[in-house]
Amino acid sequence: MISHKKYMQIALSLAEKGRGCTSPNPMVGCVVVKRGKIVGKGYHKKAGTEHAEVIALNQAFKKTKNSTLYVNLEPCSHWGRTPPCTEKILECGVKEVVIGMKDPHSVVNGFKELKFRGIKTKIGILEKEARKLNEAYIKYITSKTPFVILKVAMSLDGNIATSTGDSKYITSEEARKYVHQLRSECDAVLVGVNTVIRDNPLLNSRLVNGKDPLKIVIDSSLRIPEKCNLMKNPSGLIVATTSKASKKKLESFKKKGVRIIKTNAKNGMVDMNELMKQLGAMEIMSIIIEGGAEVNSSAIKEGIVDKLLIFTAPKIIGKGKEAIGDLGITKISKAIKIKEPTIRKVGKDVMIEAYL
Repeated sequence: MISHKKYMQIALSLAEKGRGCTSPNPMVGCVVVKRGKIVGKGYHKKAGTEHAEVIALNQAFKKTKNSTLYVNLEPCSHWGRTPPCTEKILECGVKEVVIGMKDPHSVVNGFKELKFRGIKTKIGILEKEARKLNEAYIKYITSKTPFVILKVAMSLDGNIATSTGDSKYITSEEARKYVHQLRSECDAVLVGVNTVIRDNPLLNSRLVNGKDPLKIVIDSSLRIPEKCNLMKNPSGLIVATTSKASKKKLESFKKKGVRIIKTNAKNGMVDMNELMKQLGAMEIMSIIIEGGAEVNSSAIKEGIVDKLLIFTAPKIIGKGKEAIGDLGITKISKAIKIKEPTIRKVGKDVMIEAYL
């Protein structure tokens, strides 16, 4: 069991290399071991490319017969963008397959398939770590909606800006780099139109060497300025609006290449749950929200947030702009309780990671 965990940890570390590049596929790493030595390893690099198992088995070449294969996610047993990995495993004469976790995708049944065809198979090795690694994929596959992270950068007394709206910069450069890395790993970053009007943000990953996410703006009346920074790359912009939007402006945005999503109005605002369903249908698997108080509170109230990342700077502002708006909570007993909180320092700031 100790060696199983050792090699599974290597498979998980390999899978991590694909972070930010495999969507809407999961991150998968694979190790082929024979007589206590690693003879092949690989990880899934991008949707549509070879799976981790195929890369590792090809690297092992003639040493696959009677080997043990370690993979953090159940091997696929169906034809998709690529052939089924179970067939490759069987062809190569692998003796044993050790799996981190079951694939939540309904068409994947690699564990039973391999067992039925005579291969010794174990599942559930470092399962907690495997599930954490692919938490976005699990949510996306089981709900057909994106995994949503709500990020807040605030002062010690809960403000995201001064009373005049100044917010540059509450947190340290290390915290900002952390967020830029997170942007590069997510499919999209989401803000409200007020943030665009007030800050004219870039919402890119310029502080790290990574891909830029898609940009999503919640804008029920289509007030987004046509000359804002986000419009410099219209094909990378999604604007979520309602029937309150000007038809003329809608057509102008569409001609420029902006993708428009219209939802029914909910209390005069974009219906967040309907938006998430439409984004899921576009194969957007993960989103980070970096909005103001209104968007933050709306996302929490609508129940679309999966994870919280709260950066707290060692600064006191006094009367300023609050991080989260009215949630309609009037009694402490009704307060929203966060789950699995962890605390760490990022630069001079404290980061709390938790789930809702």
